[in-house]
Amino acid sequence: MGIYNCADTLVEALESLESQTYKNFKVVLCDDGSKDDTLAVAKSWAESHPNYIVIQNDQNMKLAATLNHCLDYADTEYVARMDGDDVSVSTRFEKEIEFLDSHPEYAMVSCPMIYFDEKGDYRTGVAIEKPQKEDFKYNTPFCHAPILMRREALEDVGRYTAEPKTERIEDYYLWHKFYCKGYKGYNLQEPLYKMRNGRDAFARRKASDRWRGYKLTTEILGNLGFSHPWTYGIPALMKVLVPNSIVRFIRTMK
Repeated sequence: MGIYNCADTLVEALESLESQTYKNFKVVLCDDGSKDDTLAVAKSWAESHPNYIVIQNDQNMKLAATLNHCLDYADTEYVARMDGDDVSVSTRFEKEIEFLDSHPEYAMVSCPMIYFDEKGDYRTGVAIEKPQKEDFKYNTPFCHAPILMRREALEDVGRYTAEPKTERIEDYYLWHKFYCKGYKGYNLQEPLYKMRNGRDAFARRKASDRWRGYKLTTEILGNLGFSHPWTYGIPALMKVLVPNSIVRFIRTMK
């Protein structure tokens, strides 16, 4: 878990881990230079929960580098992700681990997410069950926060790419590295994760973020072997011109 300025929600997130039906896990929390009490909350929790480790970055390094720092302390067969303001459904670990145990042909497994805010749940996402390279043309084929990966495969692809070009889309870039190396992933069709996301959060991305997304999409599709990859990134580029009010309306429709 990369944690940053989530002091008010971190305990709820950690309680959802303690409620997991699968119990044989450890948690590495890396504080990425929080300006609130996140680090103190994490340390207090770890004092009474021996399977929790708290580390911190020397400075704010963003998510990809923070997760790579966490991986320095990971020695388990599988690696799961979670954010400090979300909630894992109690059967998440059990069902994801059971799947990878039973399907050695897959390197990772994720699932759709339920989106919620202070007013409650407002949207449940969907996920392609067996993503293929073709699916990278349209969007990231896996939700990042509920992912479970084989650590050996994650190390084989070189972990996360911690560069400015991947900021906010580090997961999309990571999945394509898996597929470039011949690995594949699967999406359970049951939502096992709840993401805390304000109803206008989808509309808050800046034009610069969307432009970077277009350029990275072009690189990803080129690496995956598609001809004229720049054409598939045009929908992402067009989002720069779409008013935030329209993005908000589309994204919050049930």
